[in-house]
Amino acid sequence: MAFCIPGFESRTFTVPSADSSVDIAYQIAGSGPPLLLLHGFPQTKAIWHRIAPRLANHYTVVAADLRGYGDSSKPHGRSDHSTYSKRAMAADQHALMMSLGFSRFFLVGHDRGGRVAHRLSMDFPESIWRLMVLDISPTLIMYEHTTQQFATGYWHWFFLIQPEPIPETLIGCHPEFWLKNHMGRAAQDGVFDAACWVDYLAEVSNPQSLHAMCEDYRAAASIDLEHDRIDRQADKKLAMPVRVLWGEQGLVQACFAPIEDWRRIADQVTGRALPCGHYIPEECPEQLLDEIMAFCSQA
Repeated sequence: MAFCIPGFESRTFTVPSADSSVDIAYQIAGSGPPLLLLHGFPQTKAIWHRIAPRLANHYTVVAADLRGYGDSSKPHGRSDHSTYSKRAMAADQHALMMSLGFSRFFLVGHDRGGRVAHRLSMDFPESIWRLMVLDISPTLIMYEHTTQQFATGYWHWFFLIQPEPIPETLIGCHPEFWLKNHMGRAAQDGVFDAACWVDYLAEVSNPQSLHAMCEDYRAAASIDLEHDRIDRQADKKLAMPVRVLWGEQGLVQACFAPIEDWRRIADQVTGRALPCGHYIPEECPEQLLDEIMAFCSQA
């Protein structure tokens, strides 16, 4: 059993499937309007532990593990990487919320969870009241505007998409060394709770999780871009309000223009930088809590 957010109940939902079912692990607490929280790479739903209990005083909070992460199923990826397309991962989360009786809900996603949230909002717009994404610009825009500075800082984007089993093998030789170097200053400065760090290290130490995470990135560099280009060609945009937050000390701040980037694919975009790096839920929990409460209260 992975890290449990204080006051939350751990559950599992099996996503109906014609070929192979996928179990999505989640934790739930609170009452009121539903709010789905989606974590990023290489983490789990544990990232929300500093704000989820207080959000549960106002919302029915669902913190889920993405397919391939945490306690969720980790199927081996298909050759076209569709197993870990953001469309497939988003459909998991939409089915979970529908199973709980939530036909509409607030949605917050960090990092890879933000990319899943983007696709969920595109594919199921009628289900999303408001969307908040943390420390990302849209995937297609980031790939199209890759610079040497971005490629140097986000080198893992280009490493993890290499064919199986290259990154899986190399990371698997020393998972803790890789994790500490990947998460950099945040790992060295004690940003992460010790129990959460155990969760994150378990992710990269598990060969199935490691493969799933690589497939997540392989999908982002292939089938996800196809889906995003189809949206662009159709001039399809997100109609719900979108709030984007990013770390002023991170590469998204240095290399992209998040508000302008999201306005290319969404009609109503606001946002700002927070005084932190990439790991906003754990570095800036108080500011993030205030942002979520204010944004959702406007609905």
